[in-house]
Amino acid sequence: MHEFLKRRRTLTLPYLLQIALIGMLAACQTGMPLTATAGLPTRTPTATSSLPAAEASQPPTAVNPNPTPTPEQPVRVWLDPALPKAITEPAAGWAEVQIVSDAADADFELTYTNQNPAATWVFALVAPFDTVLDEVSGDQLRAFWQGQADFPADSLVMSGPTLAALSASLGKPTLSVQTRLAEELVDAAWAQPSTWAVVPFEEIQPRWKVIAIDGLSPLHKDFDAASYLLSVGVGLVTPAGAKKGESASLHASLLQVLPPSNRLPEKLTTVVLTGVTAMVRATAKEMELYGITRPADEVGALLREADITHISNEIPFVADCPPPRWVQEEGLVFCSDDRYMDLLREVGTDVVELTGDHFQDFGPEAMLHTLELYDKEGWPYYGGGKDLAQARQPLKLTHNGNKIAFLGCNAKAPGYATASETNPGAYHCDMAYMTATVKQLVSEGYLPIVTFQHVEVYQWEPTEQMAQDFQQMAEAGAVIVSGSQAHRPQIVALDGGSLIHYGLGNLFFDQMGWFEDSDKAFIDRHVFYDGVYLGVELLTVQFFDYSQPVWMTPEARADLLGRLFTASALR
Repeated sequence: MHEFLKRRRTLTLPYLLQIALIGMLAACQTGMPLTATAGLPTRTPTATSSLPAAEASQPPTAVNPNPTPTPEQPVRVWLDPALPKAITEPAAGWAEVQIVSDAADADFELTYTNQNPAATWVFALVAPFDTVLDEVSGDQLRAFWQGQADFPADSLVMSGPTLAALSASLGKPTLSVQTRLAEELVDAAWAQPSTWAVVPFEEIQPRWKVIAIDGLSPLHKDFDAASYLLSVGVGLVTPAGAKKGESASLHASLLQVLPPSNRLPEKLTTVVLTGVTAMVRATAKEMELYGITRPADEVGALLREADITHISNEIPFVADCPPPRWVQEEGLVFCSDDRYMDLLREVGTDVVELTGDHFQDFGPEAMLHTLELYDKEGWPYYGGGKDLAQARQPLKLTHNGNKIAFLGCNAKAPGYATASETNPGAYHCDMAYMTATVKQLVSEGYLPIVTFQHVEVYQWEPTEQMAQDFQQMAEAGAVIVSGSQAHRPQIVALDGGSLIHYGLGNLFFDQMGWFEDSDKAFIDRHVFYDGVYLGVELLTVQFFDYSQPVWMTPEARADLLGRLFTASALR
């Protein structure tokens, strides 16, 4: 018995020590403290494992489950003072960044740059209105900017901010460019011979002529800013040594802040004014021979492109109008066949002027029939109507936010204008009413266009009465005053912010060869932007037969413009 117990103790003690050692090693490996229960080690969970025993016995420290993050420094942006207010004002409210006044403190600069631009600013090369030349090449302008002298102008004037913009795109000019305050540019260019200017698109005005570059003009509806030499980007530039920041996300944010351009197509309106349309006599005869729409073969595309195309049709439509003759032996009593409406459709007619002498030639029934045809087409008319109340009413239109109103009258003897309280016809001019109406239209925010059927003189200069009436409308606030009566071109005048063109000549009428320059005419394309009248493009046509106007050759156009400006004596 004694030996048995002795042997048992010998075997049991090492065995128990081995188990204890194994438990201690496992506890060390898992970071768990050990406690003994019934002589064997067990694991007990605890909040800490690596602290010494004295520290582990201290009360636990509370941990904030939602710690406050350290504030990040906002991205700092400097606004180039050369930028226009249309850029800097929205940028100043850019919530994602901090605007700083010193470029040295900025992470980014908002300035003119063509690298990844967020907006595109369009500038125009302009010359005094009485400039004959229409276009230069981009190579010519670049060479002139670099100091070479082969250019139509001797010098350029522009504002300091415009110079900064062009310098970012074209480099610093090596020629002497004169900088002036923006409001001084027009007078400076007109006062200095052979001086042109560069202005932001929205600062074009009637005293300027926009010079196309490589065939591109910002006045045109098909203008391509990406291909235009004087388009300059606006975007973010990282100064040397500044932190890069999140440029991609910042650029995306900037796109939401800035206007995309200072020339937005949705704010542009073009209005084409034309001269005499009279689809009678030799004109109608050629329409019968060669096709009713043949007179529009060359000019139709341009007329259709306009947002508002004006046609001054002097002649009533008559369903059983006699066939046309080359010469009207029975006197000046005219009508047009209803089929000739196809020509007015072909040119994209939008507005019809009814001030013409011959609207009443076939009496009230023909006039009312003509109005019915226009109503069916949805073409509004002015300067005449079913009675006096309608005939004297201005025609109010709104296009792309531009409020434009037409007003017209016949200034000849009352017999040509038969509109009365009970009779249709053209409206005879009451200049007091015309003046008051123009002023009222201006007060309502409209840009008035006044057209006259005035006395016909076959010369450049208007009569004294014509000049007085036209100028009275300009002084009342009409932005355009145009003569629809002339059978040959007449002079232009600039009256403050208004343009006066005393006579355009014929659009569709057969007076080729009758008088000097009766084979020539103007089609005036007027441009409005964001509620402002910018100015006109004087387009020139010539007749080589009795029905079809064709675009002039460059040589013929230069000759006609030169004589127009000489006769107009604008300086």
